[in-house]
Amino acid sequence: MPELPEVETTRRGLLPLVGKSVKSVTIRHATLRWPIPPQLVTTLPQQILRGITRRAKYILCEFDTGTLLLHLGMSGRLCLLDDNYPPVKHDHFDIEFTDGYVLRLHDPRRFGAVLWLDNKINDHVLLNSLGPEPFEETFNAKYLIETFSNKTLAIKNAIMDGHVVVGVGNIYASESLFRARIHPEIPANKVSLKSCERLVTEIKSTLSDALSAGGSSLRNFFGADGNPGYFQQEYFVYGRTDKPCKVCSAPIKCIRLGQRSTFYCATCQKR
Repeated sequence: MPELPEVETTRRGLLPLVGKSVKSVTIRHATLRWPIPPQLVTTLPQQILRGITRRAKYILCEFDTGTLLLHLGMSGRLCLLDDNYPPVKHDHFDIEFTDGYVLRLHDPRRFGAVLWLDNKINDHVLLNSLGPEPFEETFNAKYLIETFSNKTLAIKNAIMDGHVVVGVGNIYASESLFRARIHPEIPANKVSLKSCERLVTEIKSTLSDALSAGGSSLRNFFGADGNPGYFQQEYFVYGRTDKPCKVCSAPIKCIRLGQRSTFYCATCQKR
């Protein structure tokens, strides 16, 4: 599943569309995670795309009369194409702009989303209970200590909770915990202030490094420009079961936490 670095990479790739006017909308298959609103065919034409922002893993396209919320789901991607580029299987949704650009959603598993928000976006049920963005100053060690005070679940599961902090998915949770030298099974309320300080630093650093590399290309992620990300070449633990740790040479372990594969080094990340 695309995580925050992949979604942010996609958002940045779509920025050439800002300021452009919509010519037409095509809905080929409306049955995604939620049905694509049919009124978009008449609502969006002649509107100008005013901005493209991100909240957690949601891309928000701001128009004069509302905001288009886009989510990539498990396997989706947004492509920026010329208007003469023919659609293929799993191309479900197009926005064609007057200068020939097409924004296209490709989603084989149909877990993505295209929704129209015509009210205050922060009040929407998908957005109103989200935690802070990891790069915000409010996401700090003091915040984590206070948030973790009554949480007995494993620290890895805690930082993957979007109500605690957004955008730290499975890959980047494992990588951040390794960098912070924190065992993924330690209960969240047992993590010290010093460890929380390291964890906040490494979450920010890991996500920043992934952004610089264009995200991770697992299976079929590509940015809006069609180029893959390369952060997977820098993984310390994720997907490296039984391979030597890049720091101490001990074999990388893999366990299941919250029904997700979790990778760590038992030597570098002691309980």
